[in-house]
Amino acid sequence: MAAPDNLIDATTAREDTTYVLVHGAWHGGWYWNAVARILRAHGHQVFTPTLSGLGERAHLLSKAIDLGVFVQDVVNVLEYEDLTDVVLVCHSFGGLPITGAADRVPQRIRQLVFLDAVVLEHGQTAFSRLAPRILAQRIEQSNESSGGLSIPVPLASTFGVFEPAQVALLERNCTPHPLKTFDDPIALNGPVALSRRCTYEPLQASRDFVRAQKDWAWDEIETGLDALISAPEALAVKLLGYAS
Repeated sequence: MAAPDNLIDATTAREDTTYVLVHGAWHGGWYWNAVARILRAHGHQVFTPTLSGLGERAHLLSKAIDLGVFVQDVVNVLEYEDLTDVVLVCHSFGGLPITGAADRVPQRIRQLVFLDAVVLEHGQTAFSRLAPRILAQRIEQSNESSGGLSIPVPLASTFGVFEPAQVALLERNCTPHPLKTFDDPIALNGPVALSRRCTYEPLQASRDFVRAQKDWAWDEIETGLDALISAPEALAVKLLGYAS
């Protein structure tokens, strides 16, 4: 059940909360800029890592980038910055690397927040959550555009973005996504988000799994998939509330 709109008050957020915000497929750390500015204005520490082969790290794109590399990207931020008591937030495909990171270094994480995110159990792949028609289409697009290296960037309308300035932002900054990360099984030592508080804002493919988890909270924002640019203020208020 979605939380009532008035349940969360941004003024109740703990001081000096540390947020690590992980983007989804085709995007990069830049995608969180508007949300990060709001969180920092409230006095919080915010990290927005870019996963290998994407965004400003697109020059590193190779067939060696698998899901394990993405998980290590997130773990490295937590460990090299020596972060603890972290609110670890993901969007869309970012659900996979934060799930893997939470499994690896649970002692560093206070709470997980999955925003329209993919949630998998041990041994599952992102492709396993796609309809056969979409799966075949993405593999075909990858083969045609890059010989199976990456999946080309979809139209902005795929993300529910139509406002011209926002469309231009996506078209300018989104980059092809490493194909192997979609087909690589996630490796977990325990249940998803074991012993961590979790909040989920729904992506249809993962909705049923999350509703079956008795200790997960459920919340919603009325916007499209790319809430980070279509509704950054509303999203930031939610994140401030989760830290309370």
